[in-house]
Amino acid sequence: MVLSISAVLLFGAASALAVKTKSAGGGAAIVLFLFGFFAAGTGAYEPIRNLVQASADAIAQLGH
Repeated sequence: MVLSISAVLLFGAASALAVKTKSAGGGAAIVLFLFGFFAAGTGAYEPIRNLVQASADAIAQLGH
């Protein structure tokens, strides 16, 4: 079974959690940046999307 989640939804939930728990580390900064990036859809969309996709593919391959 394949589960597909929107990047905006995923990073939005992670951002809300980071704000609620008052996380101020580097991980929270990356999550908030990615949420803003995916929500805004700037001109840098394609390179960052490719990086996130490659990271997700690499993580998915760890389980195989």
